[in-house]
Amino acid sequence: MYLRHLQVTDFRSWPQADLALEPGPVVLVGQNGRGKTNLLEAIGYVATLGSHRVATDAPLVRHGCERALVRVAVVNEDREMTVELEITPGRANRARVNRGAVGKPRDVLGILRTVLFSPEDLALVRGDPSERRRFMDELLVLRAPRYAGVRADYEKVLKQRNALLKTAGKRRTGREDPYALSTLDVWDDHLSVAGAQLLAARLNLIADLAPYAADAYMGVAPDSRPAKISYKSSLGEGLTPVEGERADPEQLRELMLKALAGTRRQELERGISLVGPHRDELELVLGEAPAKGYASHGESWSFALALRLGSYELLRAEAGEPVLLLDDVFAELDRKRRARLAEVAAGAEQVLITAAVDEDVPAELAGAKFTVADGEVKRA
Repeated sequence: MYLRHLQVTDFRSWPQADLALEPGPVVLVGQNGRGKTNLLEAIGYVATLGSHRVATDAPLVRHGCERALVRVAVVNEDREMTVELEITPGRANRARVNRGAVGKPRDVLGILRTVLFSPEDLALVRGDPSERRRFMDELLVLRAPRYAGVRADYEKVLKQRNALLKTAGKRRTGREDPYALSTLDVWDDHLSVAGAQLLAARLNLIADLAPYAADAYMGVAPDSRPAKISYKSSLGEGLTPVEGERADPEQLRELMLKALAGTRRQELERGISLVGPHRDELELVLGEAPAKGYASHGESWSFALALRLGSYELLRAEAGEPVLLLDDVFAELDRKRRARLAEVAAGAEQVLITAAVDEDVPAELAGAKFTVADGEVKRA
């Protein structure tokens, strides 16, 4: 899989940008603040319908404009497809595939698959659990786009259930609402159905990703302690499937219903849902210690890189190579880590790299080069 063409209009700092691309390494060179990352962000948005830098769409639209457009041409096994996304904050975004409108923007998921490594990825190791949950869910959707709908369903039910908990409890009126209490069972059922599907998919994902991430860490930091990842569920321990097995959504649904019943009094007192995938965590361990709080700066970089490289290898093993996006990371890595990342990137069908200066890009990744300056991107 590779990108043949990228065009953006009023996206971030770009009134207009148009790039004809090709397989192999593609390098965007320019001083910081010139918009290199914005172009990779646009590509990543097509793949995930989200930004790796901000939580909402509003900052993606150039200041003073009503909407932004991103168009890409994707070649996969000699078949080309075009995707166009219209981003309009405050309104429903729109999408087209091969010039024809699709029902929902998420219908484009799976046409382009990317793995992005950027300086923000340190948050995967040092940040809040929400960063790691987001990592899992984005990788899950890249792996199987239908889970975008499952995730959206879960978040919708969770929001409605939390609102009901606040109404049913004593937080606002000083007394419980019998009618609201009587409907909680219905919402528990809805939450358990969507939650069990999402949880099962995450458990299977981490079981499959774990060996790739461990191998990638060993390759990046061979002298460090061994790294491992595991899933910590609010439903308890021992849920991760063993080799050769898959998590059972129906079994997880029963466990979730039991856990919801057991925490209902606490939930009514606090007005929030205390059980479910939104409370879970991806645990990162170095040796016998958690990476967060115990890993050095170099080890944290290595673990973040291992998660991305492991994701890349997992996706490549299952459904062909994704496009690899490396956003200004070589300048942040030491010699060993640069060499390992360059080795993987050199073998990719397509890798897009941003750098402030030519010297930041390893020699084996020399390829098509674009300069980014003064609001223009030009083929060098």
